[in-house]
Amino acid sequence: MDIQYSISSLDRFPAVLEALVGKLDEATYRFKPDLQTWSIVEVVCHLRDEEKEDFRLRLQMTLDDPQQPWPPIDPPGAAIERNYQAANPQQALQAFLRERAASLEWLRSLDSPNWEQAYQHPSVGPVPASRLLGSWAAHDLLHLKQITKRLFECTQLAAEHSLDYAGEW
Repeated sequence: MDIQYSISSLDRFPAVLEALVGKLDEATYRFKPDLQTWSIVEVVCHLRDEEKEDFRLRLQMTLDDPQQPWPPIDPPGAAIERNYQAANPQQALQAFLRERAASLEWLRSLDSPNWEQAYQHPSVGPVPASRLLGSWAAHDLLHLKQITKRLFECTQLAAEHSLDYAGEW
């Protein structure tokens, strides 16, 4: 695995996210096409919490002591319990940016980590640190796709005419 590629991807994402959502209006931040789908503000809150409570923490635990059990997480439950939909979007974005900067600082401070050291996950089996790092970078991109879809849906709603001239989604 190309560790530096994953770290570079993690490094690029904050600027992309900030450029995409940093100046949205309230209605766009909170738009939900249905009750099961996350709004953009919910995605940003999720990214903020996953940064601190999932990927960085679990990677650190895997590198330090892969026998130590990972703390449980419940992203859908957190969205409800922490009322992501009502969160201040700018505060959530800034908190994510701070957490990502801390993650990158930590990653760059590692001295010859064993990227093949693995946590034995009870349902998916061994999770090497390299797999967790790659999944962290991929997680960003999956949510970038989700945010882009919300923005496309908002554009469709705002349009007076069909947007089929733009091409297929």
